[in-house]
This record gives sequence, structure tokens and C-alpha cells, in this order.
Amino acid sequence: MKTILCFLASLVSLAALASAAVPPMNFVWIIADDMSPDTAAYGLAGVRTPHLDALAAQGRRYTRAYATAPVCSSSRSAFILGCSQITTGLHAHDVENPQPLPAPFEPLPALLRKAGWFVSNAAAPGTMRNGRAITKGKTHYNFAHDAAVMFDGDDWRKRRPGQPFFAQFQITEPHRPFPIPAAFDPAKLDAIRLPANYPDHPLMRRDWYAYQHSVEVVDQRVGAILAQLREEGVLDQTIVMFFSDHGRPMPWGKQWLSVEGLHVPLIVRGPGVGAREVEERLVSLIDLAPSMLRLARLPVPAWMEGRAVLGGEFPARAHVFAARDRCGDAADRIRAVIGTDALLVRNFSPGLPRFNWSSYKEDSYPGLPLLRVLGAAGGLDGLQTQWVATNRPEFEYYDLKRDPQGLRNLAADAARTGAMSGLRAALDDWLKATGDRGALPDPGTEPSLGEIQAKKRGDYQRTWTRRVGKPEPTDAERLAWWEKSYGLTAKPAQP
Repeated sequence: MKTILCFLASLVSLAALASAAVPPMNFVWIIADDMSPDTAAYGLAGVRTPHLDALAAQGRRYTRAYATAPVCSSSRSAFILGCSQITTGLHAHDVENPQPLPAPFEPLPALLRKAGWFVSNAAAPGTMRNGRAITKGKTHYNFAHDAAVMFDGDDWRKRRPGQPFFAQFQITEPHRPFPIPAAFDPAKLDAIRLPANYPDHPLMRRDWYAYQHSVEVVDQRVGAILAQLREEGVLDQTIVMFFSDHGRPMPWGKQWLSVEGLHVPLIVRGPGVGAREVEERLVSLIDLAPSMLRLARLPVPAWMEGRAVLGGEFPARAHVFAARDRCGDAADRIRAVIGTDALLVRNFSPGLPRFNWSSYKEDSYPGLPLLRVLGAAGGLDGLQTQWVATNRPEFEYYDLKRDPQGLRNLAADAARTGAMSGLRAALDDWLKATGDRGALPDPGTEPSLGEIQAKKRGDYQRTWTRRVGKPEPTDAERLAWWEKSYGLTAKPAQP
């Protein structure tokens, strides 16, 4: 009976779509893991991204798009709902016991599916794991969900004839671990321009090189997806959006409310979007869900906090917001507001170091032991030393007009007091409006922080025992392993 009712509801939805004056639109989201705007179209030299550059040439490139969180599951939980993770209580990253969404929240795929769209979620063509092809797409939401309610499958081509579709393609790159190239092109290594808060060290350059190589793999995946759409004859009737869930996986990017952690690529191609357009106004990833609903001619729920940036007048706004909370075993609470020309960050635990322990990052980021070893030896300059300090100021203020990478904290500058006060007021208003669930006591559905930390520390110890034969190697020992892995010294005996 339930199956029959669902089928009848689907027929009613499709009949309504068919009766509309304009045929319903198809939507495709192509989502990369952990990527900053690091393509040639965004001005990065030395990286080959012909498919993404063509996408930008055929459509609109957004220069001021930001994630609401600098880490995967928190950001994904926000943009699939069109609502900040601190409003919904989905702020902690990588929750152990995801809970069902409370009313009235409902993810975009479910809303479109109920309205008659065929909804799929797939890995990008060519994705492999342990030598086997992967077709199922990543979700990694911080809420429990029934895949049968959210998705029709992993291949949009299985829809009924004429049925509109919403296809998500998940690209695992450039998430770590990066495949380490067998050889490094000296010219490309030399062309890398490291941000000033990173030391210009051979290991740092090779790690950055591997990241950029992984971005080139993203581009190849995008090419394969576009080819699939073109071969099926639907590319020009489809809104295609490429974006990343947050910024690049480097020491001061992922997990931090920095420009590097929050600034993402966003490129849109399709009906109603002109070629070679550049949009410089502020956009948040939570704007994408209401944009799809507006283009689908469906109501945007009142609880959605994002604003539609397609299909009508562009929303006038002065700020977008972001938050970081517990990331795995690294507890923290940070909030940020991004204005048209400035970034304000509030650290609610300023006594914590920037090297707030994260087993995931200590496993996989060669830059962390490198920064500590260089710092202990006096090998960092003044700006880099500030970024490895053992504590943080309560407020950080960055002038993005003069310092677009957001590296020089000007919060102590008396001349910035007025500008800071305006951003502080905007941030306070946002925290009140959202109810900031990250400030509330733990609801008790998760293990204790101590239990989480003990489990993940065990994972860390097993990883390093496998690599170097010791569960707790020193920074110098870990650095030596990374230098061997990147071919700077003899190769390690163990993977």
C-alpha cells in the first residue's frame, strides 16, 4: 500500500511539472573534497585544470564563496539543508552516533525527490578504492538518514523518460592522503607560491605539489562528468555547479576559520547563466539549496537560512558566517563573520594553541611536525611564529582588501576598533538568531570527549607503529618519515 501511494504521489508531482509552462530544470552538483579556489581560472599558475577553466568560461565564476564550516561533515550537513550547522545542532565534525533530523528540517534531495525529481548520489566516474571501482557517493552528514528516502540510486541515467533529475557527484580528491608523485617537475616545484605563514621548505613545497597534482585529478573527474552529461544530450538543459565542501587540507586551512579554510571555488553553468561571468559579491554554501528550490519553482522553507543566488534578484547582504566546533578529537569553539572587505574571528577558548591536537591531522599532515621542528630551532620568521603560538587572542581581525589571504591579524590596531565593533555586533546578532547550539551542553548522544580522544589516539598510535615502529614518535622522527616518503631522503622501509 505504501509503495502504491508513493507511486501515485510521484505521478501527481510529475503531472504538475509537465503542466508548467517551462520544462523543469535538471541540476548537477559536483563536489570536491578539501579544495580552495586553486585552478587556473582563479589565477593559480602552474596547475592544469582545462575542464574547470572551460566550465568557468562557459558560465559564472564566484570569487567570494565561503563554506559555513572548515571541515567536511559540518559543512555538508549545512549546505544539504541550506541552514547553518549551529542552528541545527550538526556542528560537531564526524559524530559517533548521528541522530535523526528534528522537525522541520529536511534535506534538499528529499524535497526535490518528493516533488518528482530523480535524485542520485554517486562517486565521480573513475573513482577507485583498493583497486575496485566505487559508484556510491559520499554523504558524511551529521544526521541519521535513510538513503532510500533521500536518493533514487547512484546513476541519474536510470530515471524515467522525461523525468527531471538532481545528480550529485562526489570527488574524493584532493582529500588526503595525496598520491605522492614518482617524480617532481623542478619547474612546477619552483612555480609554487606558498602563503607567507608557511615556511619555504623542500618538504612543504613537495606536499603542496602533491596537493596541486590532486587538484588536477579533480579536473579530470569533472571532465568525465561533463562528458557523460554531453553524451546523454542533457548538458545544455542542466544547471551544473562545481564547488568544494571547504578549503585545502593544509595546517592552517582545513579545521580553521581562516580564508584558506573557508574560501571555496564555486562555478555555475547552465540555462540563464551567461558565459564568462564573474560574481564578486558574498555567497555562502548554504545559499545553494534555496537556489535549487527557486529554480525548481518550489517553495523555499522558512527555516532555510541561505538565500537564493540564482533565478532572481541577487540577495543583498553585508556578511556571511562560519563556525568551527569539535573536529574528531580536537575540541574547540570558534565563530567568524566575513564582510565585504574584512574577516573577524572569535576564539571562545583563546588558551588553546593553534596546534590543537587532531589525530587525523597529526597522522596525515607533514607540515605539522615540520612547523614544530623549525619553530623549536628558530627557523620560522615573525609571521610564521605567530601562527604556531601556544595560545590565541580572543579576537582576530584581517583586512581582506589589503591582505586577501587573511594572514596578518590587526585586532590590536586601535585604528581598526570601529570596523571591528561593527563586525562583532553582526556576529553577536547571528549567534542569537541561530541559537548557537555549539554553546549548549552536549545532549548526551555522543561518547565523552575523553572516550573519543582515547579511541582516536589509539588509531594514531597504530598508524605510527606501522610506519616507524613506535606508537609515539617525536616530531623529528615523524618529520624524517615524511621526508623519506616525499623522496627527500632514502625511501622508508614500511608504507
